[in-house]
Amino acid sequence: MATNPDVYLLYEYMKKNAFTVRVKVNMTETVDVELLKEAAAEAMTRFPYYSVRVGLDDGENYILLPNDRPIVVLPEKEERLVLGTERVRGHLFALTYKENSIWFNWAHCFCGAFGALFWIKTTLYQYLTKKYGPMKAPADLKAVGSPVDEEEYAFPDVDAMPVDDPLKRYEEGDSKVGLQKEINYFINPFANEVYYYEMELESKPFMEYSKSIDGTPNTVLIAMMMKTAADYFPRVEGWHISAKIADDYRKDVGCPKSYRDFVRFIHVRYDWDMKNESIERLSQRARGAILMQMQPENSYEWYRNQVEARKGIDAQPDLKSKIKYAKKHSIYGSDAHDTYMVSYVGKTDWGGMSEYIRSVYTITDGNLMLEVNALPDKFCVTFQLLTKDRKPLDLFCNILKEEKLPFTVSERMVRYMPDLLLPTMNSR
Repeated sequence: MATNPDVYLLYEYMKKNAFTVRVKVNMTETVDVELLKEAAAEAMTRFPYYSVRVGLDDGENYILLPNDRPIVVLPEKEERLVLGTERVRGHLFALTYKENSIWFNWAHCFCGAFGALFWIKTTLYQYLTKKYGPMKAPADLKAVGSPVDEEEYAFPDVDAMPVDDPLKRYEEGDSKVGLQKEINYFINPFANEVYYYEMELESKPFMEYSKSIDGTPNTVLIAMMMKTAADYFPRVEGWHISAKIADDYRKDVGCPKSYRDFVRFIHVRYDWDMKNESIERLSQRARGAILMQMQPENSYEWYRNQVEARKGIDAQPDLKSKIKYAKKHSIYGSDAHDTYMVSYVGKTDWGGMSEYIRSVYTITDGNLMLEVNALPDKFCVTFQLLTKDRKPLDLFCNILKEEKLPFTVSERMVRYMPDLLLPTMNSR
């Protein structure tokens, strides 16, 4: 690869899907803005790889240039924040706040939730210790002033990877169920807002339930969403329902401490008649698919394909050609299309900060997509939809009631996903 591996997703930018992420942290008390500004500036010094701006080199490649301007902390507004602009001092990371909530906004090209959580934890730890005094730090806290480990920058050596074929690839193809709704959104010039709901599931009963059916939070939610999708969408013979699961594969490729985004997808196919099966049986099917597809050979193959796509981008003569090539050869876009998606980062250590954090929600693009974060006493589920039709949510809630699992759900909210401003040849 000719350039920093963090830049390649920028070539796939779209106005309606800019590949940005938000994490909303609801605190127990109103945000102290001045303390948050101090904490945010201090925390960012620990992450030099995030303190950058986007530029263009003479070969019309996106490049990342140092940016020593302080990160911004702005009031949250009912509009899309545009990263990379002068308003955010050129950064692709920014904070917004309102009342007792803090939004962490960033460009997905650098990292997913795994990498961003280090930045989020460091910022919150700086803020909360300023406000409340010393407290127990998370075991994995990257404290301000601590050295930056070289392994944080790591990315794999593709030439050193085994080339053995995986024992099992997912070969069931696209699920057409739900695809039309997504297409309608992307081609409708008037459809600009996307929606979500904040759900809380009590940890103890949910975990006890999951263990009682030999499931995991991931497989249980996948099973419940299968029943939701089967009841929501009209049955079409010959079509199937499938789930997409985000899988962090950094350990497979020898980069366990890297901040970079190493996520590939696992797929679970369901036939329509399976909707009459129990949650336990549907969860078992999901667990079997996960076990079969979590082979490191699948991770090697995914990464090799990604490297080939990046080489193809580098080979293009100008920025316009690079953008066209990247979108046509996107490893994400070419992956199997599924009916719904579940993304769970796993148990997160918040240390003593959990006393002051009421909930944590990850907000992304996608339809029928569940983002899941865990606090000691609850699972925070972001239930994401493209339209105002909340029937899928109601169907999902009915399943929780049938299984006697306590939960709460918010009113509908607009996601306001951040946009990006990227340099063009004329603006260089």
